[in-house]
Amino acid sequence: MKVLRSGWLRWLVIVLALLLFAFLLFLVWAHRPPIAEITPPPRTAFAAAEIRRGENLARIGNCVSCHQSAHGRPFAGGYGVQSPFGTIYGTNITPDAQTGIGRWSLEAFTRSMREGVSRDGRHLYPAFPYTHYTLVSDADLRALYAYFMTRDPVRAEAPVNELPLPLKFRPFIAGWKLLFFEPDRFRRDPDQSAEWNRGAYLGEGLAHCSACHSPRNWLGAEQRSEAYNGGWSAGWYAPPLNETSPAVRAWTARRLQSYLRTGLSVHHAAAAGPMGPVTHNLARADEADVRALSSYYAWWMRDAPASNREPPLADRSETARRAHPAGAALFAGACATCHEPGATMMALGGRPALPLGSPLHERHPHDTIQIILNGLQPPVDEAGPFMPAYRDILTDRQVAQLVAYLRTRYGSGPEWPDLVEEVTEARENSAP
Repeated sequence: MKVLRSGWLRWLVIVLALLLFAFLLFLVWAHRPPIAEITPPPRTAFAAAEIRRGENLARIGNCVSCHQSAHGRPFAGGYGVQSPFGTIYGTNITPDAQTGIGRWSLEAFTRSMREGVSRDGRHLYPAFPYTHYTLVSDADLRALYAYFMTRDPVRAEAPVNELPLPLKFRPFIAGWKLLFFEPDRFRRDPDQSAEWNRGAYLGEGLAHCSACHSPRNWLGAEQRSEAYNGGWSAGWYAPPLNETSPAVRAWTARRLQSYLRTGLSVHHAAAAGPMGPVTHNLARADEADVRALSSYYAWWMRDAPASNREPPLADRSETARRAHPAGAALFAGACATCHEPGATMMALGGRPALPLGSPLHERHPHDTIQIILNGLQPPVDEAGPFMPAYRDILTDRQVAQLVAYLRTRYGSGPEWPDLVEEVTEARENSAP
């Protein structure tokens, strides 16, 4: 027995030694050296044209949304990106020398964008979408660097990320990259137009649209084989942008451009949730670039059902009233003044009819629930669409009754199950 026991112990020691050796090799492989600090360059070091170019690119990338807290300064960080693994906070990317990127060289900035590695050598969490920014050209990275380095410096430390202990160990991110990240550059498609290629370059790169509109695997990586098949962002469902688009009206390039520039489409709906800030920034971006993005994503949705045939709009009011009388009463009391056909508000600013909105035709009720709970703010300017929030007025059961009524009256597809539970979860996950 002693011989047997000593044999097992010997093998256990060997296995543990090999694991330790492999772990040390992994740490050596994962190590990235720091890049030397620089003296913060003066604003005059950057050409005005390059700064303007960078400003436009930052708007297309919607950079400020993740790098500004609710009451903070632009690009000073502090916004919490919610993920299944915890909360990751956007960092300060103003040229502050202590808490921002003021001492970052162009080389350090480029490495962070293309490889997901900070100036000090730390691997960056993929909540920062370097998996897309790796496609950005040298010239555009220089322009972005010029723009950020000429903002007003703000001294602001980002909050500490709220993650479980194993995920705080940055070298593990190198393992994630080994599995899911491959640095690349954009390659033009010679069979497509210059506008299409410009839209593809921006959409797949800086705009990183698939980061929200594609599903992710259990480790948080985009499932490239299901690109634009719908995904999740900040508790909202980002609908498909491909042949499975649930829209009941075709997303033409012209309609997309109007939506992205104004936050509203009379043929669809108003921008809500995370799309609000996106349209706010694109309204101020170069019009030709927004047109290129629209051309590219209209191409992605060219085979969607509504692109082949736009169905008549549903209004099964009597069926919905009989099936959901409580929801019908809530709609009459809280919604009909603005949303009933013929209501005065429907004539203001080209408000689209309820059945035109994708949320009532999606596989999930989350977007409809989120809009009722949190309302809508004008995404682009103060004259845009507004809807009050009902989270403090309606109970979970009442919201569920209203959602069931709306789905039956205006939507398509089967009834959504477990609506009370869905509302409770949405309320908890989107608490102000």
